[in-house]
Amino acid sequence: MRQRGRSRRKNRRGKNGLYLAVLAAGAVAVGAGGAVWADTAFQEPGDVIEASLAQESGGVQTGESLSGEESVSAAEESVSAAAEESTKAAEESTKAAETSSKAVEENSESAESGSGEESASAEEVKPGIFRSEREFSTDYVYGEFSAIHTGKAAFYDNRQENRKGITVCVNAGHGCSGGETKKTYCHPDKTPKVTSGTTAAGAVKSSAISSGMTFSDGTPEAEVTLRMALILRDRLLEEGYSVLMVRETEDSQLDNVARTVMANNLADCHIALHWDSTASDKGVFFMSVPSAASYRSMEPVASHWEDHNRLGKALVDGLKGQGAKVFGNGEMEMDLTQTSFSTVPSVDIELGDKASDHGEETLRRLADGLTDGVNQFFGTV
Repeated sequence: MRQRGRSRRKNRRGKNGLYLAVLAAGAVAVGAGGAVWADTAFQEPGDVIEASLAQESGGVQTGESLSGEESVSAAEESVSAAAEESTKAAEESTKAAETSSKAVEENSESAESGSGEESASAEEVKPGIFRSEREFSTDYVYGEFSAIHTGKAAFYDNRQENRKGITVCVNAGHGCSGGETKKTYCHPDKTPKVTSGTTAAGAVKSSAISSGMTFSDGTPEAEVTLRMALILRDRLLEEGYSVLMVRETEDSQLDNVARTVMANNLADCHIALHWDSTASDKGVFFMSVPSAASYRSMEPVASHWEDHNRLGKALVDGLKGQGAKVFGNGEMEMDLTQTSFSTVPSVDIELGDKASDHGEETLRRLADGLTDGVNQFFGTV
């Protein structure tokens, strides 16, 4: 830019028609012409021609002056060369602008649908719904706490007309072979648990992920949570949400920390689907954040526990609206690995227990209730 400005300032010093003719070529040749003349002070027409030829010949003709027809011919050649270089520079500039514009568009699409290379390989699984896979990254905050993370998540990018621009992580609880043979810290600050659940209060580590209970009819909980997750996925997509599935097969090699951390980075909220281990058909409830001061003051809980509880209450309200039985006041305090590491609204929702019905019709009604709850939470009713 400094060369351009300097060239234009010197060009304004021309005194006759020939100088102005050469000057006109220079004005068109913003790139090439300006660069050739940038460091030369021109006062007379002969100076212009002399300097131009000197540049082209590597300085061999420096100090030699031309006149008459030779001067005019040299000027014409200079103008022609400058014009050609100008045209070439303009074409290259246009190509560069087109490339830049395309990159901006691609980056914009990437920001909306996940990151670059993986988004580009997305498959359109139904009109306006694009599926791609996402790998766990050890660069994620808290990623180093995961013990099992070789599996992949599935990202469903909703590009339909009713898209909401919100991604919900649906976590089909359990379903990770070998999960109970590995241990992970219960809290990111490595302090002990404050409540008892699958792991007793006071423990510093727990199973990376448990296998889950078995329903009274012999069906593994992991099988039912997967069926529930697939139904909920489709229901959320219909509603306009994008969906991150951290498990959509029988076995996903992602432990609780890995699933939580991926939700933190790729979704706007995290819903883990479970059924309780009691056998009284107790109804639905969510695992709320323990009120213990030491727990609620620990990060990232301190910054997010209110959103966790607000999401849980919204989900229970939605389920209740679809006729689901609610256990007690709809919540139970529990110190979970999930909420201990979550930086997005995150909740473990218990959809009944081992005595509860888990037939197709019931699961679809539960999916409707959960979707209503998500709409309520994000204000997209």
